[in-house]
Amino acid sequence: MSALPLNSQNLPYPDPLHPIIVHFVIAMVFFSFFCDVLGYFTRNVRLFEVSFWNMFVAAIAIFIAIIFGQFEAGLAQAQKAAQSTLNYHTVLGWSLGAIVAAIAAWRFVIRNRSPRKVPPAYLGAATLLVCLVFLQVYLGSKLFWVYGLHVEPVVQAMKQGVSP
Repeated sequence: MSALPLNSQNLPYPDPLHPIIVHFVIAMVFFSFFCDVLGYFTRNVRLFEVSFWNMFVAAIAIFIAIIFGQFEAGLAQAQKAAQSTLNYHTVLGWSLGAIVAAIAAWRFVIRNRSPRKVPPAYLGAATLLVCLVFLQVYLGSKLFWVYGLHVEPVVQAMKQGVSP
């Protein structure tokens, strides 16, 4: 059984898929939060429905992002300096998967019990979620822009034994 051939980015497919999927999740979580806050102040019930569906889809998509993130992290030739950031990003990613799923479930209960409003406690939890997502974005950006995970010149240098 032979291994899949890896390209110049150390991947078996043309480009990293984790960032593509995760940006979709980030946008959906932020848009869900925005719709809930706006709906809370304007009392527009349609915004609550938009918020629910965005969080619902984000709760599914985040696990797809995590799976691709784990796969691509396993293929990355991470420098020792990047390892702690990668570990923290991984733990926070799995934690966010659980948190987004829990918040989506809570949002589902709210939608069924009182579809015309969201409680302030939910908005507080969603605010915390948004803050954690910002932290995760920072960590992921650091892995790409500082440590060059799956960036072609860095991958090529590491293959030649040069550690940037």
